[in-house]
Amino acid sequence: MKSVKGCVAKIKELLSRLSFRTGVIVLGSCIIFYVLSFAQALLPISAATKGVLWFVLFGMAKTAQYTGIAILGVEGWRRVKGWFQRR
Repeated sequence: MKSVKGCVAKIKELLSRLSFRTGVIVLGSCIIFYVLSFAQALLPISAATKGVLWFVLFGMAKTAQYTGIAILGVEGWRRVKGWFQRR
C-alpha cells in the first residue's frame, strides 16, 4: 500500500504538468462556484435543500480554488497577482 505522502507527491506532479491557462480557468470556475453557493439562497426551496446546495457548491469552490493554486504554482500566482496590480 502506498503512503499518503507518495500519493500527494504524485498528485502534485500531475497538477504541475498542467498549463498556466488551465490554472487560470480553474480559478475562474472557483469564482462561479462561490457566486452560486450564495445565490442559491434566493431560490424558493426548503432550508434543508439550501443547506445541502450551499455545502456542495461551497465545497466545489474551495476545491477549485486550491486546485487552481496548485496548478499555477508560485510563479504562476505571481503572474496573476501582477496582472491585477497593473490594472
